[in-house]
Amino acid sequence: MSGELLINVTPSETRVALIENGSLQEVHIEREARRGLVGNIYLGKIIRVLPGMQAAFVDINLGKAAFLHASDINSKLILNDDNSSDQVPDIRNLVHEGQYIVVQVVKDPLGTKGARLTTDITIAARYLVLMPDASHAGISQRIEDPAERNRLKSIVTPYCGKDHGFIVRTAAEGAGKDELEHDAEFLRRVWAKVVERKERKQTKDPIYQDLSLAFRMLRDFVGVSLERIRVDSKLTYEQLVEFTTEFVPNLTSVLEYYPGERPIFDLFDVESEIQRSLHRKIELKSGGSLIIDQTEAMTTIDINTGAFVGHRNLEETIFNTNIEATQAIARQLRLRNLGGIIIVDFIDMHDKEHQRRVLHSLDVAMAKDNVKYSLSGFSALGLVEMTRKRTRESLEHILCGECDVCHGRGYMKTVETVCFEILREIVRVNRAYDADKFIVYTSSSVSESLENDEYHNLAELEVFIGKQIKVQTESMYNQEQFDVVMM
Repeated sequence: MSGELLINVTPSETRVALIENGSLQEVHIEREARRGLVGNIYLGKIIRVLPGMQAAFVDINLGKAAFLHASDINSKLILNDDNSSDQVPDIRNLVHEGQYIVVQVVKDPLGTKGARLTTDITIAARYLVLMPDASHAGISQRIEDPAERNRLKSIVTPYCGKDHGFIVRTAAEGAGKDELEHDAEFLRRVWAKVVERKERKQTKDPIYQDLSLAFRMLRDFVGVSLERIRVDSKLTYEQLVEFTTEFVPNLTSVLEYYPGERPIFDLFDVESEIQRSLHRKIELKSGGSLIIDQTEAMTTIDINTGAFVGHRNLEETIFNTNIEATQAIARQLRLRNLGGIIIVDFIDMHDKEHQRRVLHSLDVAMAKDNVKYSLSGFSALGLVEMTRKRTRESLEHILCGECDVCHGRGYMKTVETVCFEILREIVRVNRAYDADKFIVYTSSSVSESLENDEYHNLAELEVFIGKQIKVQTESMYNQEQFDVVMM
């Protein structure tokens, strides 16, 4: 698989777009304000030991002391004790004030609480996790196939040494020897850098910081054929050249600095594609359409023929629309980064061969996706159930928030409905309280309706209750908001 990466860098945000065959396939966004400390490694100084809490406070130059519990300290490393025991040693036997210790952040600072630390260091790559001070190869429990577990273990075990071991991640299922070797070499180089910085005893900055988005993308695309990587920031370009030269040498030659006046994301209509990916309805070239809805439990995708009428017969028209939809579905799942349970409602097909070919077409289209997925056949109701692994938040969740008006419902009460609610509220208040007249504060659309289309109902209510009703427009109110005030 070949492709092109576009990297757009601003001081507050980094965006990466993956282009394949001239079409946008993936978008990754990282905002500086939301970057946490989790995964960072520091050379910290013990500033206080609390025996009563079995914990210590560590200065890692964050302005607020971080918290290290005795259970998060690898006693084998501190005490040089190979005997495993379930009992946590006394904190006073593990650390002392003024001691320098290598720690990793496992929980970001929250409110008045400092960061939570551990001494069990791990550094993750795409397929492997490096464990310093271990010497074995572990396999993720989510990889259940015994043959695959044995295959991965036989590949990774030779990479382990006396001072480091590896855990094979779930994403490595089906990965080849070359990809795993790339990861192991990358992690060994990173750890060598960490050890070098630790020896200098510099406590001001982290001795390891998890890679920012641009660097992570190059790391994760190790083994993938990239024809070109364009970066619109000179500084980032120089940093990436330095990074790839040391860790991913095969990508250095394809790195390019993009100095053009035209925004880099306009090259392949990326900006417009991102905007379209937020729409509920996706138009197909034939005239059909997809309707994509994200719910809390699952994502549903409905296929419609729309304006596509075909040339032969109804069955062929439906089949051709469904075949075209499979390509669009695979792309949209990848572009929007939709994960979890996905239900696809294809247009009903009675021919079993057509169903088989549509399912095969979807499977082939999904095979281009780097994220793990599973696909089941047509259910009794003609639905296709599938799952796609969640790797990060969906594009919609990153770029969008809940609507202040409808609060996520996606619809509002009609003007007519709100008018009748107001009339009922006036009757209710009139019966409960003794008032001379009523003033209704409401949005412009509702007040206009009450004074025109619903005027006769309002007039009848005035006669019914024998009191004056005045309507007043409140510009800040949304369509569903209103207040009935007694005078």
